[in-house]
Amino acid sequence: MDKQLMQNKITSLQNPKVKEVVLLQEKAREREKTGLFPVEGLREVSACISSGFEIDSVFLCDEILQEKPSLKGISPENIFSVTPQVYEKIAYRSSTEGIMALAKARHTSLSDLGNLLEDSKQNPLILVAEAVEKPGNLGAILRTADAVGATAVIFANPRTDLYNPNLIRASLGGVFTQKIVCCKSEDAIDFLKDRNIKIYTAQLQDSVPYYGTDMTEACAIALGSEADGISNIWREASDRKIMIPMLGRLDSLNVSVSASILCYEALRQRTANQQ
Repeated sequence: MDKQLMQNKITSLQNPKVKEVVLLQEKAREREKTGLFPVEGLREVSACISSGFEIDSVFLCDEILQEKPSLKGISPENIFSVTPQVYEKIAYRSSTEGIMALAKARHTSLSDLGNLLEDSKQNPLILVAEAVEKPGNLGAILRTADAVGATAVIFANPRTDLYNPNLIRASLGGVFTQKIVCCKSEDAIDFLKDRNIKIYTAQLQDSVPYYGTDMTEACAIALGSEADGISNIWREASDRKIMIPMLGRLDSLNVSVSASILCYEALRQRTANQQ
């Protein structure tokens, strides 16, 4: 074991760092107050570091750790070795490869996104999730956005903390690879309209099949929660209302599945001439 890690060994469950991590795992209010959030797992921590997030602390459990992570740029004094008992206490899940970190939150504003669009030479593809509450669905949406190379993701009227441990884990690091804006629906709509970005709302009523819609132009695909669907403010702002045909007896797909179908149609259209 590295001499510095031996000096930074944490063995007590009463250690102040242990209590800090547990509190951040459990309380969104604490994450908001401190600006810190926990990240678990080799892939997630690696994505967090490589995406430029500032790391406050790293915790390693040698008895669990199977692959040595790259911690370049992180001061040794901020790297702690912990016992399996301590890791079990601080980890949201015990099967996260023996590595976790505390990182400093980073937020993208609509203004930041506007600057990004000005620098881009391609028609943006923006995914909007309005009032989607389940962290697992939000995480899956971020994975889809990463897979199709979406320009950004907007969480409109968010009901879940962006740095919720379940959301981070479900995204497999997508929280760190994507440009994510959390804002009110009204502000998001104004932003899109001001930049002539077409708004396509996913809804069953008064809609047309999605595959007849041109998604090669600058556009935002907006989806609502499974319980309530997209809200009226988005319906009224919509440039085109699109639907995914469903021939079964149920009238609702999981929102993350719907996002995948629509985003991959956009990708298909945008890459059709590149084959």
